[in-house]
Amino acid sequence: MKANGKTVNEILANLPKDRAEPFNKLHNVIVKNLPKGFEAAISYGGLGYVVPHTIYPAGYHCKPSEPLPFAGIASQKNSINFYHMGIYSDTKLLSWFVSEYPNYCKQKLDMGKSCIRFKKFEEIPYELIGKLMTKMTVNEWINIYEKNLKK
Repeated sequence: MKANGKTVNEILANLPKDRAEPFNKLHNVIVKNLPKGFEAAISYGGLGYVVPHTIYPAGYHCKPSEPLPFAGIASQKNSINFYHMGIYSDTKLLSWFVSEYPNYCKQKLDMGKSCIRFKKFEEIPYELIGKLMTKMTVNEWINIYEKNLKK
């Protein structure tokens, strides 16, 4: 489902009514806990949290005109999805997140490689997402990205 808007504020203002509150709350938790250097931006037509070109001029290798993606959120047909490239690329961070999840949420973890799907909006573990966002700096993410890119 493509985001409805061309700016971060437009996307946040054009959410379906039943998703506006949890989606905005998730966005605010992410922004509040973003380490220095990351910023909220449009990333591949959706709401992303990226390493801007001012810090990483090369951009994303698949499409260098796009900033280097790190995380994102999207309103999908049956869920609000949270994407985090750090848990996809760092097994220690993934293990930490999976082990902590039951302490913050009663729902079974519904997760792909970097995507966590929240079908029950009242069960979004905002505090855990906030903690996750603090666990990787911009430089750590760039180093992991470049190391994996060279493989």
